[in-house]
Parts: sequence; structure tokens; C-alpha cells
Amino acid sequence: MDNEQRALVGLIEQVNPRTLITIGLSVNRAGDTWQKAGKDDVCHLPLTLDQLSDPASFDQTVDLALISDTLEQIPREAGEQLLGTLRNLGVRQIAVLVSDSAPWTFRDFIALGFRRQPSSRTEAEKTLYTYNLDTYNHKRTWNNPDYWANPEMWGKAWW
Repeated sequence: MDNEQRALVGLIEQVNPRTLITIGLSVNRAGDTWQKAGKDDVCHLPLTLDQLSDPASFDQTVDLALISDTLEQIPREAGEQLLGTLRNLGVRQIAVLVSDSAPWTFRDFIALGFRRQPSSRTEAEKTLYTYNLDTYNHKRTWNNPDYWANPEMWGKAWW
């Protein structure tokens, strides 16, 4: 197992998901390694982009999605759609391993709520970005019904 695979398996072990989606060759291998070494009640779903086009097919909560070797191969709009679909499905955490030669920049990932992981550089010149649903948007003291113009409407209207 090379350094990239060890880093990916280490990330999976750190998150300790029950359900894992992988998109891309290197993360599929890491997911297979994790599942073989893991418990019986874990679920690894290696997917293609076509399988993600039907969000209704996901009837379970996904704890972690890993993506590699994908954003470099598809148009930018399709990449944004992919990441948005995963977030809309309620995936708890998303990790993207992207080549430094890809047209995606640090600012692109930050704009989508991702964080660059420190010391995530691999020998293959790739960088790891992660998105965590629980921590991407910190709680604000003013975001509650006390500060609304119509507190009786809190939680009733969604735009």
C-alpha cells in the first residue's frame, strides 16, 4: 500500500463511518481495504457519476464520501453538481483528493465550504479537502428567534 492509500485508509479510520461512498479508483481501493479490515456492519458503496444522478436511490444516511481522480476528468459545472448532490443527500463528511494540476483552486473549495487539510500533500502532488456538515458553519448567537422581527414565525418558513 502506498502513502496515498495509507492516508486515505487513515482518514476513513479517523472518521469511523458506518456507510462510505467512494468515487474514483484510488478511493475505491482504500474503501475496499477498509471494509475488508473492518466490522461486518459497515457498508462501502463504490459509485460512478451516473449512479449519483438519481438521489432518490439513497435511502440511508451516508457518513463519509471520498472522491479522487474525478474532478480532473469532468467539466467544472459537473464537479460542482457532484459536490452539491453529495451535500444535498446529507452526507455527513466529504473528502476530495484532487491533483494540484487540476483547474480547481483553493478558493473554489473554500467557496463550497471545504477546508484544506494540513500536511495532506501526497507524493503524487495531490491535496486533500474536506467538508464536515457538523462544523462547516459555526453557530451564531444572533441566529435564533429572539433576534427575528417576527419570532412567532421562527422555523415555519423556509426559502
